[in-house]
Order: sequence, then structure tokens, then C-alpha cells
Amino acid sequence: MDEIPFDKNESYAREAEILKVLGHPIRLKIVAGLISQTCNVKKIWECLQLPQATVSQHLALLKNKGIIEGRRDGVEVFYHVISDEARRVVLALFRTSPCGKPYADPPTPGDPA
Repeated sequence: MDEIPFDKNESYAREAEILKVLGHPIRLKIVAGLISQTCNVKKIWECLQLPQATVSQHLALLKNKGIIEGRRDGVEVFYHVISDEARRVVLALFRTSPCGKPYADPPTPGDPA
């Protein structure tokens, strides 16, 4: 395991911001899904079974924080993850065991923590 020394000169502001944004279960699910595929809003809200307005609000925040970006294709916008830091965090959370099974299931909105 890599050692990270205490450093009074390092602010870790970007890292803390990414953790704060990914701390919401819906945003975590969106980023986890967008790591492996590019999706439009409709596909995301259908997969998550959430209202379109809810998904759009979370996408806007993720985009504003530099975690995802959208690519326009006609009238549709397809989103993908652009933050390497966010990608590493999510992959570390949901890495698989040596036998190929996940260590943890992605959180479900509404489940108690």
C-alpha cells in the first residue's frame, strides 16, 4: 500500500470535492455506469428508474464539477466520464475479487446506509 505523508502544504481540495460529489448514491451510480459506456439522459433515467428531471439535475452537477462531459449528437447529448480521479475512486470502490465477483454492490437510492 502506498504511503501518503501528512503534508501541511497540500490542500486536497479537488480530491475532497470529488468525494463530496460522489457521496450521493444517484451520482455514484451515474458515474459508475458512465465509466464503461456512453449514455444519453433517457437511457440513464430508464436504467435507474428515476424521473428525467432528477437525472438531469445530477448530470448538471457532475458536469459542472468536471467529472463528466456531454457530446452532442443531433438533438441528443451523450455523457461520459472525463475525470481520472473520479474514475479511480469508483473503480476502487467496486473492484472485483480474484474470483470475479464484486466486493460490494453499488448503493441503491433510498437504502439506509
